[in-house]
Amino acid sequence: MAENKGLRVNEQIRVREVRLIDDEGEQKGIVPTIEALKMARERELDLVEVAPTANPPVCKILDYGKYRFELEKKLRDSKKKQKLLKLKEIRMQPKIGVGDLDFKSKHVQEFLAEGNKVKVTVRFRGRELAHTELGLEVLNEVLKRLGDEYVVEKQPAMEGRFMSMILNPKTKK
Repeated sequence: MAENKGLRVNEQIRVREVRLIDDEGEQKGIVPTIEALKMARERELDLVEVAPTANPPVCKILDYGKYRFELEKKLRDSKKKQKLLKLKEIRMQPKIGVGDLDFKSKHVQEFLAEGNKVKVTVRFRGRELAHTELGLEVLNEVLKRLGDEYVVEKQPAMEGRFMSMILNPKTKK
């Protein structure tokens, strides 16, 4: 049998004795490896090392094919339950109009409602760089329009020609 993710099976187990758990889940104590292999063969099952770091290593008598299938199934199920967080970005300028600010704030709200992180960025061009306080006002205005359905992960800060902040959606309990 091929070795899978460090699991040793049957003849791959190279220790003198193992702590054995049989196919019903009962502890059989410390048994010589040859004896454990013989018991697995009699039941037409495999001897699988489940805790190789223990002293002596713990081995189980089970159907290796079925065991691998169950492990892969658990892995697939755990991946299904994971929520992938995306970082969405909304860009604006310090001299943004009221209508545009409403529009962009609404988009930020939608992204947060979907469970995404949002990076709100204000881009400064030319002489606008001398008045970064205008950008801060724009970002604060966005926060005011959002209400309280967010958590500020990163406070507004300058990064070159950009001022940005990162918002997280509030966790639902």
